Amino acid sequence: MTRRSQETVVGRITAVFGIKGWLKVYSYTDPLDGILGYRNWTAVFEGKRVPLKLEEGRRHGPGIVVKLKGIDDRNIAMTYCGADIVVPTTDLPALPEGEFYWHQLEGLRVETLDGQELGSVSHLIETGSNDVLVVQSTETSIDQRERLIPYLPEDAVSRVDLAEGLLLVDWDPEY
Repeated sequence: MTRRSQETVVGRITAVFGIKGWLKVYSYTDPLDGILGYRNWTAVFEGKRVPLKLEEGRRHGPGIVVKLKGIDDRNIAMTYCGADIVVPTTDLPALPEGEFYWHQLEGLRVETLDGQELGSVSHLIETGSNDVLVVQSTETSIDQRERLIPYLPEDAVSRVDLAEGLLLVDWDPEY
C-alpha cells in the first residue's frame, strides 16, 4: 500500500491585501471559508517550510483575506505570496461514511471490475459537474496510458478500500 502524507494542502497565499500585512488566500476547502477553521498552518514555498498561526480571517468578495500572527507589514507579507498552505491531516474533520478527502484517494491502485489494473490515482481535477480521477500508469498496469475517470461513486467508482489501497472502477480500459 502507498504511504500517505501526514499533511494536505488546503490553500495558497496569492497576494497582499492592504498595508497592514493582510494576505489574500485561495482556499481549496469546501466551503471556501473552511480554511479559517485551521489555526496552525505551514507555508511551503521555495523548498522552505514556515509555521504560521492564523490570527484573523474573513470572506472578502469571492475570496478570503487573512491576518497571520507576527506579520504586520505589507513588504513582509509579500514574501509569503505563492506559498502553499498545509495542515496536518489529523486536523481535518471526520467525513461521513463513504466520503473521502482527495489526499486519501491519491496513490490508490485503480482496477476494473474484472481485475485489470489501470494504474494509480495521481491527483484529481475539479470540473464543476463532478471531480475527475487522473490515473497514471504503473509498472503493473495493463498499458502506459493516462486515464481520466469521473469520480462518480456507485457509477464509475464501484468501491474505495483505503485499507487495501484499492479503487475499483466500472470502466472500459479502451476508453
